[in-house]
Amino acid sequence: QVQLVESGGGLVQAGGSLRLSCAASGLTFSLYRMGWFRQAPGKEREFVAAISLSGSTTYYADSVKGRFTISRDNAKNTVTLQMYSLKPEDTAVYYCAGDRMDVRSKPDYWGQGTQVTVSS
Repeated sequence: QVQLVESGGGLVQAGGSLRLSCAASGLTFSLYRMGWFRQAPGKEREFVAAISLSGSTTYYADSVKGRFTISRDNAKNTVTLQMYSLKPEDTAVYYCAGDRMDVRSKPDYWGQGTQVTVSS
């Protein structure tokens, strides 16, 4: 049974930082492209960041480029999203996702989400 479990969400002031982690189990982690998505109240879920199998290639939404960094540790089966310079518009539930092919398009697996709230 595949499980993706996010942690690290919380409340932070604008300009602050948070580090989200996702622990994966039940799959061969090194064979999965991993990513982060988010969903704000009343909005559709949107892509945030993705990382290749080895971690050598990363992709970001324009809205977070230069402020967020995605990384992975294949030995620990974890993927991390480091978020800097947070803005109130970053407030959302953040989801970890994994896919064998393109994680940016309808991932096979999702975590349960972790809330990030940025106060102004």
